[in-house]
Order: sequence, then C-alpha cells, then structure tokens
Amino acid sequence: MKSPDAVAALAETFKILGDPTRVRIAFSLAREELCVCDLANLLGVSQSAVSHSLRALRQMRLVKFRKEGKIAYYTLDDEHIAHLLDEGFRHVEDFV
Repeated sequence: MKSPDAVAALAETFKILGDPTRVRIAFSLAREELCVCDLANLLGVSQSAVSHSLRALRQMRLVKFRKEGKIAYYTLDDEHIAHLLDEGFRHVEDFV
C-alpha cells in the first residue's frame, strides 16, 4: 500500500486536473511551450482564466515556467504529467 502522503498528493493532483480548462491547458503544454496569451487564444478563454488555472497547476508542480523579458512561457513540469494525460485520454476515448 502507498503511504498516506502519497495517496493524498495523488488525490490532490486529480482534484486540480478535475477542471476541464486545466486539463486543456496541461494537454496543450504537453505538446509545446506557450505563454498565457497563446493559451488564451488557443483555448478561447480569457487570459485571466488561463492565469488563474496556471497558478493552480504551478502550485501542484504540474507546470513550470521560464521568463523571457516580461513574458512567461509555460510547459509541463515533467513527462509524468504528459503520460498521465495520455493514459487518461486513452481510457475515456473508448467510451466517448
């Protein structure tokens, strides 16, 4: 059995990914590095909504960023998150 801390951390990760906008952001960042304005345009949501979602994803260490001048470019924190998303989509696409 996994430790209670590990179980709680995974549950919190799934909780954060329980929001469709956050899943779309994470999926987009699994494909390429993007800034807030690019994500907003790609997803058709406001920059404010993207920033709010990115903050939650950053706090869970699911995404990271680098600054270039005044612009922050985001990507997934590591390949484990991309694998988690890929497996999740593989699972649900059989039913949709």
